Amino acid sequence: MNKGMHRFSLKIKYLELFTVAALLLGCGNSSSDTSALSVTATESSRSIPETSTENKTEYVISTEKGSRDNTIVCLVPSAPGTEVYQNEAAIVDVSNASEGYVIVRYIGPSGKVKLQITGPDTITYTYSLAVDGGKEEVFPLPAGDGNYMINVYENIEGTQYSTAFSQEISIVLSDQMLPFLYPNQYVNFNKDNAAIALGAELALSANSDLDVVSNVYNYVISTISYDYEEAEIVQSGYIPDIDEVLSSQKGICLDYAALMTSILRSQRIPTRMEVGYAGSAYHAWLSTYIEDVGWVNGIIEFDGNSWKLMDPTFASNTSDDSLKNFIGDGENYSTKFIY
Repeated sequence: MNKGMHRFSLKIKYLELFTVAALLLGCGNSSSDTSALSVTATESSRSIPETSTENKTEYVISTEKGSRDNTIVCLVPSAPGTEVYQNEAAIVDVSNASEGYVIVRYIGPSGKVKLQITGPDTITYTYSLAVDGGKEEVFPLPAGDGNYMINVYENIEGTQYSTAFSQEISIVLSDQMLPFLYPNQYVNFNKDNAAIALGAELALSANSDLDVVSNVYNYVISTISYDYEEAEIVQSGYIPDIDEVLSSQKGICLDYAALMTSILRSQRIPTRMEVGYAGSAYHAWLSTYIEDVGWVNGIIEFDGNSWKLMDPTFASNTSDDSLKNFIGDGENYSTKFIY
């Protein structure tokens, strides 16, 4: 069903858009939530607790088969076109919104375009859209059932944007876990990724989902090093490439979180990549949903009784005592966005 939209005239008031794109880059000094779109956001290693300089050691993957099925299951987003909103600027396919995502393609002439999605929790997510003919990109609906406002903005000059497309949709999810099992723009994976194949190897010896989480987590913090050089030059709109992170064995905190989130989702474990503040730093970490337990928001290690905060970047680069002192009871972490 094609539903036309009037493209808003450029005579409307220009929008001075602000974004939280800096949050999506990982650990950075934060002076404000509302950095203008034109401002380059970077990470800062100075925000990370005291780090270890020891070289990573080879992680030995167990080949002993556990009782848990480690079959890879990568859900594949699709745009069947049964419910579409579009105009000359954008095509938004909401046919599978009940699965927890929408697919957006920008087809207008602008060389710089932003997408904003505001859910029933009133939190606005800002993304960069592909231009030059565009491509279909997947965006999650993480706030559950309710109304979502979808806006596409074209850059005029500097940080000034005008509305090119606007549409409100109402959704009821068929399963509340689906937004955290599908891939999306920031957590991008498929069955052909080397990282996903590795995930199956890491899950081979597992007897439970908790074992999978532990194996994947320990692999990531044992083998991936923090990329301080990339952190100094990373640009707004940076998108992780999980296979590149795996092959280079280094990355910024968004890379760590995206890699682990992708692997766990491919093992049927709902996982949220969370972005917000670690102290005063922009940062990314994750939480997982464990059957009969619920969302586990505090994983760093399992001592037989409880988990500590799951933050693979800090765990990879920080001494245990320093990390635990920083994390404390979790109040140093404040989640702003969920992907």
